[in-house]
Amino acid sequence: MDIIIGAGITGLTYANFTDNPYIILESSDHTGGLCNTIKKDGFVWDYSGHFFHFQDPTIAKFIKERLDETGLVKVDKHTQIKYKERLIDFPFQKNIHQLSKKEFIDCLYDLFNVQQNSFLTFKEMLYSKFGKSIAEKFLIPYNQKLYATDLNVLDADAMGRFFPYADKEEIILNFKKSNNDSYNGSFLYHKGGAIEYVHALERDVEKSSICLNEKVISINYAEKIIETNKRRINYDNLISTIPFVQLLKLCDIEYDKQSLSWNKVLVYNLGFDKQSSDTRNHWIYFPESKYCFYRVGFYSNIISSERMSLYIEIGLKPEDEVNVNDKLQQVLNDLRVAGIISNQNLISWHSVIMNPAYVHISKKGIEEVKKWKSFLSTKQIYSIGRYGSWNYSSIEDNMKEAIQLANLL
Repeated sequence: MDIIIGAGITGLTYANFTDNPYIILESSDHTGGLCNTIKKDGFVWDYSGHFFHFQDPTIAKFIKERLDETGLVKVDKHTQIKYKERLIDFPFQKNIHQLSKKEFIDCLYDLFNVQQNSFLTFKEMLYSKFGKSIAEKFLIPYNQKLYATDLNVLDADAMGRFFPYADKEEIILNFKKSNNDSYNGSFLYHKGGAIEYVHALERDVEKSSICLNEKVISINYAEKIIETNKRRINYDNLISTIPFVQLLKLCDIEYDKQSLSWNKVLVYNLGFDKQSSDTRNHWIYFPESKYCFYRVGFYSNIISSERMSLYIEIGLKPEDEVNVNDKLQQVLNDLRVAGIISNQNLISWHSVIMNPAYVHISKKGIEEVKKWKSFLSTKQIYSIGRYGSWNYSSIEDNMKEAIQLANLL
């Protein structure tokens, strides 16, 4: 018997592709994990923006065959950065020519006169590859707001292929002919929200095998027994998709807590009575500290609705306490300062805290995860998914990892 902990995208994908008998233990009263959708007052919101960037045609075909495609929209991404009083195309480093003349010259000069050739941390990498001005105008302040930590904590390659690297030649060429392509240059979104993808993965999973409101309390890997809030279960293979630090705690494993850190993100979903004057952007980045949020996304621009629908993301330390009602007033004020709302009235809202949201990938952390994942695999415990593998990955990456493990076992 395979026991799957977590009925999110990764756990449901494993269930779809395994030939082994299985049950799925889900601590909440619904499937989907953080890939979930709130429908309220005619608005459709996810816990935060969840967009599918299908690169693998096999996975794309698998999902689409199980999805009501009438609500599916393909979007060519358009994103910008609110920098002072300007909107600069993303990524910042390839669009420095859109800055004021003085700042453009500062960025260009520093780009060609970097003093630091070697680097170990994410912050050092930004200085070394892009120079002082580009790093300090956008890359450092934005990522510090997102990760809610000193960027010297992070490994130089913490974001992997998701970081929009650009060499000097690409930056110069972009001055004349715009090329802001990225891994997520286009994406698919369903008007019913990200939960539609979850329902697609649920379609071929036996309903009786999904056990909601069943939380794992402890794992005895020596005897291969799980204890939940409802029962004790023996397993042959244990597939965990919960955050890796939670799995280690359930197994009563003492690990280096300093090497495995993370942030949490407070998300506000906001519905207004009128559309925004900005009907083009799908999301906007906010590096400046005068705004409490680091990103604002426009659902209404993605699905072309008549009322403005936003998601707002605020990076926090795990220990940070926040009053969501008081913070909402700050968010609304900052949206006015940013020019996103003017005469619109807020008619509906929802908030959620994702914890963890972004893991802090460091050299020590990578070694710690590798060590304990290797040990647990000898006990037939396999930790997969974005939080199970404690990495920065896409939804499709998580599906691929689940399929590979299902084939292996």
